[in-house]
Order: sequence, then C-alpha cells, then structure tokens
Amino acid sequence: MTNPFALYTCRIVLSLTFIGMLTACSQFSTKPGAIGFHNLSARYNAYFMAEQSLAEAEFQMSKAYKENYNELLPILLPLDSVLSLPVKLQLQDAIKKSSIVAEKHQNSKWMDNSYIVLGKSRLYLGEWADGLEALRYVYANGRDENDKNDALILLMRAYTIRKDYSNALGVAEYLSQQPLTKSSAREFYLTKAYLHQQNGEYLTSVAILEETFPLLKKSTETARIHFAAAQMYDRLGQYALANKHYRSVSKNRPGYDLGFYSSMNSLQNEVVLDPKKDLDDVGFAKMLRDRKNDDLRDKIYFTMGLLAEHRKQIPEAIDYLQKSAAASKGTNMEQKAYTYLQLARINYESLEKFEVSKAYYDSALTILPQTAPEYKLVSERKRALDQFVEQYTIVNTEDSLQKLAQMNPAALDNRIDAIIEAQESERKAEEAKAQKALLAAQNTNVQSVQSPLMNGGERRWELYDPALINQGKMDFKRAWGNRPLEDDWRRSSRQMRSLANNGINAPDSLAPTTELVADNSLKKGSPEWDALHASLKQSIPLTEGQMGDSQKRKEDALYNLGKIYRFDLKEQQRSINTFERVLADYPKTQYKEEIYYLLYLTYESENDKNAWKSRLLNEYPTSTYARLVGKTTGNAGDLAGSGNPVKEYEAAYALYSKGDYARALEEIEQNLPAYKGHAIEDKFALLRVFLIGKVRGKEAYTQAITEFMRLYPSSIYLPRLKEMQELNSLSMGKR
Repeated sequence: MTNPFALYTCRIVLSLTFIGMLTACSQFSTKPGAIGFHNLSARYNAYFMAEQSLAEAEFQMSKAYKENYNELLPILLPLDSVLSLPVKLQLQDAIKKSSIVAEKHQNSKWMDNSYIVLGKSRLYLGEWADGLEALRYVYANGRDENDKNDALILLMRAYTIRKDYSNALGVAEYLSQQPLTKSSAREFYLTKAYLHQQNGEYLTSVAILEETFPLLKKSTETARIHFAAAQMYDRLGQYALANKHYRSVSKNRPGYDLGFYSSMNSLQNEVVLDPKKDLDDVGFAKMLRDRKNDDLRDKIYFTMGLLAEHRKQIPEAIDYLQKSAAASKGTNMEQKAYTYLQLARINYESLEKFEVSKAYYDSALTILPQTAPEYKLVSERKRALDQFVEQYTIVNTEDSLQKLAQMNPAALDNRIDAIIEAQESERKAEEAKAQKALLAAQNTNVQSVQSPLMNGGERRWELYDPALINQGKMDFKRAWGNRPLEDDWRRSSRQMRSLANNGINAPDSLAPTTELVADNSLKKGSPEWDALHASLKQSIPLTEGQMGDSQKRKEDALYNLGKIYRFDLKEQQRSINTFERVLADYPKTQYKEEIYYLLYLTYESENDKNAWKSRLLNEYPTSTYARLVGKTTGNAGDLAGSGNPVKEYEAAYALYSKGDYARALEEIEQNLPAYKGHAIEDKFALLRVFLIGKVRGKEAYTQAITEFMRLYPSSIYLPRLKEMQELNSLSMGKR
C-alpha cells in the first residue's frame, strides 16, 4: 500500500521543480539557461517564420516591379505600398510573427532582428510612422551594435525615399564613423549612393559605387547597379566611363531587357564619342533584323532618332521617331509617349511648327501615366501651348489678311481665285488618296490593321495615331470652325480664318467654307464660284474700320504671346523680342507701361534693366509700375533671394488686419517684384488691390483691378476680382 505521506511529498517536489523550471525559462531572466532557451525558441520559431514571410514578399515584389529604362534606374528598389498590395498577407504575417519575439522572448538576442523585420514590413505597407518608430527603437535600445547599424541603414533608406535628405545625411554621417561588418558596409555604401543619386548628386553617387562594386557578387542585381552607374555617367557627360559599366552589365547575368537597353545605350555613346560613325554601321541594323527584338524595335528607332537629332539631322530624326511611334505595341505604350514628347520638342524648338508640337503633346498626355515624373511638366507645357497656338494663330491670321488687304483690287481677286483653285486641287487629291486607301484596305487582311501608321512604304493607319487624330481635328476646326453635330453642318456660314505661314504665300491662307467646294463641278465663273469668292473676300479688312479691328486683334495677341513666353514657356529672349515688336508696331499701345515694366524684369543685364526702368519712370512717373520699380531701386536683387514669401505675405496681411494700410501697401509693393513667378504672387497682388482701395481711392482701385485681371488671367482669384469690378462700376455709376 502506497504511503500517503511519501506521495504528498513527491507531488510537492514535482511542483517545486516545475515552478523552478518556469522561473528559469522566464523571458525576463538573465540566467544562461533561460537566455539560451529563448534564443533557440525565438530564432527557430517566430523570427525564422517572420524572416521567411518577408523574404517571400520581397521576392514577389522584385518580380512584379517594372523598370522604366527611359528614366534613371534607382540604385535600390522603392519601398512602395502600391507594389506591396499583392503580398500584403505575407507582410502582415511577418509583422505578426516578429511581434511574438517582442511579446514572449524579450531576453533573446533576436529581439533587435525581429524589430528590424517588423519595421521594414511596416514601411513596405506604407505605415511609415510605425515603421520608423520600430527602427528608432532598435537604435535606442538595441543590444547588438551590428543590429543597431543595420537598423540605421534601413532608416537612412526610408528617409531618402521620403525625400528627408537632411536626416538621411545625418544618419550617414554617424554610420561613417562606426565599424561595419562586410555585409553592413555593402548595404551602407549602396544606400548612401542611393541617397546622393536621389538628391541629384550623381558625381558623389558614382564615386561611392566605384568603391562598392568590389564588394558585390555577380548577380542580376549587380548588373542593374552597373546600369544605374552608367546612366549617371551619361548624365555627367562621361560617355567612355558609362560604356565601361554598360559592358559590365553583360558580365553579371542581366535579364534580356536589361541587356538590350545596355547594348543600345552603349551603341549610342559610341556614336556620340565618334561623330564620323555611320548609324547603319554601328549595329542598329543588325538589332532591327534580330527577331528577338521585335517588341523593342520602337526603342531602337527612338535611339536612332535621338542620335540623328544630336547630329542636327532633323528630317532623319523625325523619320526615325515616327517609325518608333508606329512600332510601339500595346504592351509598350509608355515608350510611345516618350517618342511623342521628342517629336513635340523637335517641332517646337527646331522647326517652330507649334500646332504640330501641341498635337504631339496632346497625344503624349493621353498615354503617359500620371505617376510619371514628367507628367506634371508635360501637362503644364501642353496648357501653355494651347494658349500659345491660339494667340499665334491670331497673329498669323491678321498679318496675312492685312497683307491681302494691301493688294490692288485686281491682284486681290486673282489671289482669291488662286486660293480657291489650290483648295479645289487639294480636295480632289485628298479624295483620290482616300479612295486609294479604301481599295487597299479592302484587300488587306485583318492582321494588317494592327500595324499603325508608318512612313516610307510601311502601312500607316491614321485612326491609330493620336497625333494625327489631333492634327485632323485642328485642321477641321481651322477650316470649318466649331461645328455642332447636326445634319448639313457645312451650310452654316462662318468667318474665314487664315493659316498663313509667315505671310500670304501659303495657298491655305484662306480656306473655302461652303459645301460648294465638295462639288466636283465647281468651275471658275460659275455662280457657286462667285459666291465662294465673295464669301472669302468679306473676311479681308478692306475698310478702315475692319483694318482697325484687325490691328487691335493682332496687338492683343502679340501682347499675350509675350506673356506666355515669359511666364509659361520660360523663354525670356522670345518674350523680349515679342514685347519689343509690340512697341515697334504699335507705339501707342495701351500695354506700353506694363511692357516697360515686364522688359525691366525680364532683361538680365543691369544696363538694359536700367534703360527700361528710366523709360518707365520718365514716361509714366505716377503709374503703379513706376511705384513698383521705384520701391525696388537697388534692392530687387537682395530681396529676390533673402525673404520667405509666405512669411512676407503674412506680415503684410497682419498690418492690413490691424488697419495699418499705408505701411502694409509699402511692404507689398516692395516685396512683390522679388517674388515674380512665385506660386503666391497673385495672392500678393490681390492684397495690394485691397490696400490701394483703402489708401489711394476709387480711381486707383479701379486701375488696380484692371491691372490684376490683365497680369493674372489664370489666377484662382479672378472671379472674385470680376465681382469686385462689377460692384465698383455700380458704385461709381451711382455716385
């Protein structure tokens, strides 16, 4: 029979032993046994699974990441919350598992590593505050110096992505003083090179990379970093050094696309380094013949177009770029957008075909992703060109019509008849061309429709090219005006608009408008011909009143062109030329004092600035612009770079709120010229209008409103100013 006392004693011993074991394995214990237990449990359970989940997520994200070889490749891939959406579950699992270490294994040496996994996973998910906090915790409380350094390297990368370059540089400065392991040193150098690359400091970035490459093993990622280094050397104009790294790409197992673009850029540099090389002998022809490059033919033609432009071979450049646009497939529309941007730029800068340039900008915007770094700039350029083309067309139209009006009656009648004949011939040629294309299309199989417009013997379908669609719309609007969608739309009458190119020599300077032109029986001397002749003649300013109206339209358009050149297109010299043309052609222009002021602001040399300033002060000493120039005498240069516009505005507004109107106006007029072109310039000007009303009376207030509306036609405050103008007019009328 079992002794009850012995059994009781055994139970007590077992309980005490179990309690002792639990106490020894506590996560707060500093005993070697407890630490060893928690190290083992943390490493091969929670931390291992968290690390595996994060590694799997990173692998999937790297596979899904799409490189844009037209842009500078980032040395490190971004911590992108959008890219992480498909792997959100893996990242959340990594967060969950790494949190277990913090909850149950606080005396484990894997605590720091788990917090790094936790922080990195949160950064991938876009949880920046929590992610940064986890990394800072490792730095502040970590037990292992290597883990603390790894957390800081990741923190520096996060700061760089957030464009917090000052904090990133501070972390880099600290890390440069710390002893780093080989793997940590490699990550530190890559991250620091990435920091300087993103900050636009390419020379510093490539210098760091040159020291890093010996630490890198052969891999696709190393090939990618060589490509990024080569691109930065390209931007620095060091084409020989760039080619050295392009050759290194092929030695590091690149993917097909990376290898292709590396070879393409290398060939481009060879042509730049040796201007005598023929494009056909470099290797582009061989690449075009290679069937593996069928999906990349657009990039080959694009590069050939860039090189042709570099050699000032503009027609050849346009031909190559048009072939590039035609070769772009549905999966590579982004390349087509960049091709359109190049065509837009060439047509604007080299050929001065502004309407064609606008059409290509329109086409590029329909394709270019809104996330592209150029999108905002392109959209602003397109908006400016919309306004520019409108004003430019008015100038050419009125200029052409005025030249026609100066001809003697017989010569004018002959000229109009010649225009009608030219238009009739052109119409018949277009009809024949359309009929030929229709017959060809009927004999073409369905597959050929997928080949968009091509030049030089290759089929080109206009309905598949946004640039030609936009151009066609402009041609229609130019010939027929804005027409509603209705039956017999050609019967309604309209005013003729000129498309003259630098004069009246272009046969399309007058465009026939009635449906009689579409009649194949239109003959000279017929009633239909005479009716069309009379209709066109009515648009020519033959009377003194009509000529005055035409001159006014041209004067206004030239003035608007000058402002568009200066404020929107940022072309100072063309702005100066246009303003001076207004003064030369219209000595009594209503914009004279404002143009003096704008020329004073636009010229860079002090002699020219002082000359226009003197003319303004001498001819319009009491004008608002004279006050603005007078207030900035000797100070404009200092003010432009020394003040904070927001703080200056707030200070002036505080004076306005206190009722100190005279002093507030003085401050505004002193600071306004220094912030010309700034985002809140119109806000300064609006406050100035209010202050003028308080200080200088109704007449000056009315003039200030008018000047604001003329200087800031696109301001968000314009509706408010129009209301103020209406109320002021009513008030003046009642008085």
